Amino acid sequence: MRVLVACEFSGVVRDAFIAHGHDAVSCDLLPTEKPGPHIQGDVLDVIDFPHEFDLMIAHPPCTHLAVSGARWFKDKREEQEMALNFVRLLMDADIPRIAVENPVSVISSRIRKPDQIIQPWQFGHGEVKATCLWLKNLPPLKPTDIVEGREARVHLMPPSKDRWKRRSVTYRGIANAMASQWGEIGI
Repeated sequence: MRVLVACEFSGVVRDAFIAHGHDAVSCDLLPTEKPGPHIQGDVLDVIDFPHEFDLMIAHPPCTHLAVSGARWFKDKREEQEMALNFVRLLMDADIPRIAVENPVSVISSRIRKPDQIIQPWQFGHGEVKATCLWLKNLPPLKPTDIVEGREARVHLMPPSKDRWKRRSVTYRGIANAMASQWGEIGI
């Protein structure tokens, strides 16, 4: 299966699909943090090629979308509209199967409700971080390793210049569940 992991610089989801035998590439405006197939550039230029990919996992930036930043929404209406339009373009891409991932956000009220909300503790990580999935031709993920512990590690990260990057990296357990469960779906 040919997989595009949109808006991913970490390589975590890309590498999970590669480990499961798929032809996967990540794409982000940033360079990849780990060696591997990566397109540094605008994903909208990449999804223009029809029939290039069988599956896209998209992680659009949540800066102007996540409800955790709601107190600033009134000051960034234009940025939020641009972010929502970007999400719509990803959701409408000519790719047979799509998953768009984001925290609890205005996508739910402005575009549509998510098909699923998952937590890291359902996939082997003893932490909380509600993550919404909007799915096209994909089943909801099944929990793979429910663990104890409900620490809000991501929420409690101290301020730093790269805090936003560290907060956006997909948990390996979730990436592995995506690769093992969605990678098995026949085209």
